[in-house]
Amino acid sequence: MKYLQYKTLKWKIIKQLSNLNFSIGLLLIISSTSILGTIIEQDKNIEYYQSNYPIQSNIIYLFNWKNIVYFGLNHVYTTWWFILLVALFFCSLITCTFSQQLPSLRNARHWKFIPYHNNKNSNIDYLPIKSFINIIYSLNQHNYYVFQRNNKIYGYKGLVGRLAPIFVHISIIITLTGNMLGLFTGFISQEIIPKGEIFHVQNFIKSGKYSYLPYNIIGKIDDFSIEYNANSSIKQFYSLISLKNNKNENLIQQRIYVNSPLKFHGLTFYQTSWNLEGLKIQIDNKLIQQKLQEIKINKIRTWIYNFNFTNHKSLFFLVNGLNNQISIYNSSGQLLQNIKTNEIFNINKHQIIIKEIIPSTGIQIKTDPGIPIVYLGFFILIISIITSYLSYNQIWINSQNNRINLKSTTNRGQLTFEEELTKIQKHYIEITI
Repeated sequence: MKYLQYKTLKWKIIKQLSNLNFSIGLLLIISSTSILGTIIEQDKNIEYYQSNYPIQSNIIYLFNWKNIVYFGLNHVYTTWWFILLVALFFCSLITCTFSQQLPSLRNARHWKFIPYHNNKNSNIDYLPIKSFINIIYSLNQHNYYVFQRNNKIYGYKGLVGRLAPIFVHISIIITLTGNMLGLFTGFISQEIIPKGEIFHVQNFIKSGKYSYLPYNIIGKIDDFSIEYNANSSIKQFYSLISLKNNKNENLIQQRIYVNSPLKFHGLTFYQTSWNLEGLKIQIDNKLIQQKLQEIKINKIRTWIYNFNFTNHKSLFFLVNGLNNQISIYNSSGQLLQNIKTNEIFNINKHQIIIKEIIPSTGIQIKTDPGIPIVYLGFFILIISIITSYLSYNQIWINSQNNRINLKSTTNRGQLTFEEELTKIQKHYIEITI
């Protein structure tokens, strides 16, 4: 008795999961929450949400920062309820595929000598002369699979078109699998590294529960450069990265820039940003390294260093770019001189040389094992779109009163199918008479 109750409950669950309305409802909920994740900025600190989503009594401000944090709308795609929705949708697709789609495909391959009656898309035609051999030959000439039993003929064409819904389901299942794999095993790390420095993978922005660190890989920024346009605006910036193992053996070296990352053993190094960190200054025979502070003058990025030359005098070094001139001002704001790196500047019998502007590069390190699986899902989806344009045609033929009765149906392209039927009948009459 308990076994029968369990079996009944199991089939009820399977029937509910494979229900089309249930799947569509889940898809709408997932789409709506995904839209919320697009509208509401993700993975910001709490101060950001307190500032941009303040608590108000008006219902318009339903999405205040407390509700956003409480329901996890600040990280929608990693909340337990969103993962549960995706898992239910995943199970619904699998159940529907195995309980409905695949059986319908097997059923489509069966011989059906009894035509489907009351079909709105069916056509009925009569051929005056009875010749099964010729009508079978005509159907074969138009690429139909033909089966005969006694005085009945069944033919079909375009069975591949019936694969389109199955391909859609399979592509979504594969895509969701890739997304979940990336969510639980991938990570994103952000690094700001000065030129010439060694770095490890750290400073994680996001990481999956089962992600792991590549401890045996060490990176180094060998060089950093900026390419400027004629109007001194930045055209592109480049980082020369070399990777070594924990034995200090070179693994790979590549120059990266925006939209041209370095890929190595599942890790992807993206060029994201840049900054100027400091100056190497030689005063007489003494070499010092000082940090630059970024400011904005007329919305233009500028870096400044305040050098206390004496107890009463200061020099201000202003840098506008990696390859631009360095402006030197006194404490009264008077421009003293514009110089370039390795150019000598004398003040109070002291020789000053800016030996180097030290840049830093912003590198984003990402690993997502699910990306190839997601791409495979998209590829299968493209195939399903192509196959969905192929129509599935069926023809039933029997003889009555020394004539052939022909009934046909198709799932799409009715006009094209009628034209094909006309050609089949014309070919049949030509070879029969």
